[in-house]
Amino acid sequence: MKLFKQLLVAPAALGLLAPVAATAAELNLDGVNKYAAEEQVTSISQFSDVKPTDWAYQALSNLIERYGCVAGYPDGTYKGGRAMTRFEAAALLNACLDRVTEVTDELKKLMAEFEKELAILKGRVDGLEAKVGELEANQFSTTTKLKGIATFTIGGASNGVVNPIANQTVAAAATGLPVVTPAAVQAERVAFNYDVKLMLDTSFTGKDLLRTTLRSGNAGGSVFGGGGSALLESYFQQEGNGNDTVTIDRLFYQFPIGENFTGTFGAKVSQGDMLAMWPSVYPADSILDRFTTAGANGAYNLNLGAGAGIWYEKEGFSVSVSYVSNEYAAPYSYQTEITGGGLGDGSTTTVQVGYAGNNWGAAFAYNYTEAASLVGNFSFLPTQLDVYNTAGVNNYALSAYWQPEESGWIPSISAGVGAQQFNGDSNVSDDAWSWMVGLQWADAIIKGNAFGIGLGEANTEFNQFAFEVWYKFQVTDNISVTPAIFWIENGGADVFAGTTEDSFGAVLKTTFKF
Repeated sequence: MKLFKQLLVAPAALGLLAPVAATAAELNLDGVNKYAAEEQVTSISQFSDVKPTDWAYQALSNLIERYGCVAGYPDGTYKGGRAMTRFEAAALLNACLDRVTEVTDELKKLMAEFEKELAILKGRVDGLEAKVGELEANQFSTTTKLKGIATFTIGGASNGVVNPIANQTVAAAATGLPVVTPAAVQAERVAFNYDVKLMLDTSFTGKDLLRTTLRSGNAGGSVFGGGGSALLESYFQQEGNGNDTVTIDRLFYQFPIGENFTGTFGAKVSQGDMLAMWPSVYPADSILDRFTTAGANGAYNLNLGAGAGIWYEKEGFSVSVSYVSNEYAAPYSYQTEITGGGLGDGSTTTVQVGYAGNNWGAAFAYNYTEAASLVGNFSFLPTQLDVYNTAGVNNYALSAYWQPEESGWIPSISAGVGAQQFNGDSNVSDDAWSWMVGLQWADAIIKGNAFGIGLGEANTEFNQFAFEVWYKFQVTDNISVTPAIFWIENGGADVFAGTTEDSFGAVLKTTFKF
């Protein structure tokens, strides 16, 4: 009603401000009303005396074309420069009110015609409001979202070893460094394992993230666990190494700093949690763990512990810096030596410079791994594989990926190469290399499914070329089934003959996401 009141008051005000206005006879009000009624003004171009340079041109155009609220003179002019009388204001107001009445009548007709539909929509809206209210009343948190991943795997690998270092005996060697003698047992040929991760993501401002991940699994004592299959490289690192024990797998806080910076710190955080971009699109849920480190298992290692980092990102370009301590570094740190996290697995400091475009990306990374204290004397191998490092390792990585804009015969390609330079005393060479190539075809055969091939070498010092082939059936949006086969050169061992053997295996993996 405010608009109508203003329109009703306007004629009086305009009449007071127009002492020199022409008389009604001079203005021919009958002509004004006739022009408005018989020759409807639908375009501002109908006025011969209105030009685009006039200061009120746009306002007049809107009144005509959007609201149909403007009348003119019979001669096709608007006479915008003349003062308005109360009679003229009444005529123009009447034209506008007629237009409003027409619109109101049309709306009433539409409301009557769709009365049933509107009633149904109102009922649905009321129902949705009730459900939303119920959800808000029963949710455990207004700021925390729960996500989960459950993975079942059944499969086997030849020449595997169960828990080669679970019951180790530590004794002093002539060098004064410890010697580990494993209690190796030949692996079972078939194993069933599970891994469950529950991720609680909390945001206090809408832009920050507090992540708490609970994890449990039973792969620790399996041929596919971190302690299984000598040099099999923690076959299923994503399966966890627990024995049906729930642990805190991640606990960190991430927050924006200004417009282009993001900071992260936490009691349990990994290097990957503090990188602005990941230089590979080969899937992280692939089979062999070595193919999840972008071809550089020294620079991109699996270290997990307390840490902090910061990254800068703008228009695809990014710089990431992070530090992660190793919670498993004392008293002995053996796991990564064997499983592909890089020889010498103390705390890690990482710097990465990368660029991520629409369908391609590349990054260079440098990682310094502090010295570890272990000498591992694995007597079941044909040679006494003593791995130790006393002055840290410089790790380098160059990785890139490309993916087609549309799925088809051309796969996405991820490739990377890594180098390790040992600074101190070690029985391995001064340099070690790793590399990988991963190919993935999206929508393979059936839309939503995927086919992949990964091949590469985790460490040239151990002569362990490997490949995997897998096909993922996307059963639903939340369930996938992936059969796969793999082969690793010198990936297994015959504990009785004391020889390394190639390892061949197959697995069926089912993943549930919720």
